[in-house]
Amino acid sequence: MPTLPPERARLSELEPHRARHLAESFGSDPARYDRARPRYPDAMVERIVAEIPGTDVLDVGIGTGIAARQFQAVGCRVLGVEVDARMAEWARERGHQVEVAAFEAWDPADRVFDAVVAGQTWHWVDPVAGAAKAAEALRPGGRLAVFWNAGHPSPDVAEAFSEVYRRVMPDSTASRESTTVVDGYSALCTRAADGIREVGAFGEPEQWRFDWERSYTRDEWLDQLPTTGLHTQQPSAELAEVLAGIGAAIDTFGGSFTMRYTTLVATATRTKAA
Repeated sequence: MPTLPPERARLSELEPHRARHLAESFGSDPARYDRARPRYPDAMVERIVAEIPGTDVLDVGIGTGIAARQFQAVGCRVLGVEVDARMAEWARERGHQVEVAAFEAWDPADRVFDAVVAGQTWHWVDPVAGAAKAAEALRPGGRLAVFWNAGHPSPDVAEAFSEVYRRVMPDSTASRESTTVVDGYSALCTRAADGIREVGAFGEPEQWRFDWERSYTRDEWLDQLPTTGLHTQQPSAELAEVLAGIGAAIDTFGGSFTMRYTTLVATATRTKAA
């Protein structure tokens, strides 16, 4: 399924240096990333905030601050950790407090938070080491919540997009993926929950689901497509061919389409005893 990069479900199979290189490729155009990437449902943000003891939030992989702004809008104070210095600088220039580090190596320096959140980034983090670091940074009763947006258009739009990938990128995961995007991200949630359990510092993990929709014009969809993992390192000529094909496909649907999103959350509360 080409709408969101299914290779994310298999990131644990990448060598660490390759995974980090791919993770850092998203910072090549932070303005486009911030403009084009979808936000998260307000209901999810409100539920997380309702179930934490205070308003201090640590955002793992803050990126350009997409999720951070949503938490700030409901009264939270947010500190970001970001591995990509370009993303971090872009976010700092817009008022975010960001420390540059891989999360597993980041030093909380005796600071504690009410929530550790990660939007569209926990697949870059070792699930056990990441959960252990989150436990170190959370006060008792604080909550770890990691979440992903999974996009799934209607079957006719999905097939039109897939045809483009079969023609232009026949060896890509987008051209041959048999499972749905939601299934792929559900696997990431399960992997995150397993890591949380292994650490032993949290209550039983929960998985939440939020369904919502967003309409895209042709230009809006083509603007965000190069920000996805499938395309950030793609040769320019091949990317241009994909964009032309996807644009033509959207034109056949009247120049716009509706993307159905499912936001999946893996979450658990920090217990008093590690």
